[in-house]
Amino acid sequence: MTGIYDDPWAYELACSFRDVSAEVDVLLAWYAEHRGPGRDTAPATVLELAAGPAEHAREFARRGPAATALDLNPRMCAYAAGEATRADVKVEVVQDDMTRFDLGRRFDLIATMLDSTSHLMTLDAFVAHLRCVAAHLSPGGLYIVEMSHPRDRLGDEPTVSTGWTVERGGVHASVRWGEPGDRLDPVTQIADDHVTMTITGDDEAIADGRPRSPGNGGVTAGGVRVLRDVVPYRFWTATELDAAIRLAGGLEVVAQYGDFGTGADTVALTGPEAWRMITILRGA
Repeated sequence: MTGIYDDPWAYELACSFRDVSAEVDVLLAWYAEHRGPGRDTAPATVLELAAGPAEHAREFARRGPAATALDLNPRMCAYAAGEATRADVKVEVVQDDMTRFDLGRRFDLIATMLDSTSHLMTLDAFVAHLRCVAAHLSPGGLYIVEMSHPRDRLGDEPTVSTGWTVERGGVHASVRWGEPGDRLDPVTQIADDHVTMTITGDDEAIADGRPRSPGNGGVTAGGVRVLRDVVPYRFWTATELDAAIRLAGGLEVVAQYGDFGTGADTVALTGPEAWRMITILRGA
């Protein structure tokens, strides 16, 4: 991929509306609730797949588990390793494909966040991915996968806005992920989402992005930087997810949620406030 995925600093800024610490709180609570019998209440080892900047892996590492982050993009991997060093946390970063990785060991908890399964374009790829996950899960371990809610593409009113703004470290960014003309192909269920990100701030703050890569569509002029990209997006329905799990084998669904929350804050997948499809799988 090119564009925003080749600019990890900009990508991390675009996603900074997420509360990663709070999400990891919930991921750990779900692990304690749904882990297999005989397992400790907290995972000792965690693997984040399609990790990008590896923000969740870094947060796990701060809590104590041995964390590994895997991503296909070499720039993302370099950035993730650098940010882990900068944060003084130990994260093993691996450049590999989420459909055919072989790390030679198992993990208590594996997670894929931010709808990264939308980069799996075919059912065969999704099944291969799940088989890799099953082969890397400790007995009774969990795989937690966050996907977009089917209502986004099948409902009359999307649950997620295609435009938002963020501000961090003296830099303001306006993001549009998808335009009205971006249509989902009814046969392939793939859409080419047009992405535009406008970053404003003083030149020094913008230039502090690590790494700064103007050659991939970024333009800096007078404290303004614009990135434009086209990102292929594969939409997966709930029934297709179920089919992929059945075909892959080795995993069973133990829970599904519509947002990050536990206890009184639990959001049902079918609830009106649900905006994600989060599935918790356990090694069968």
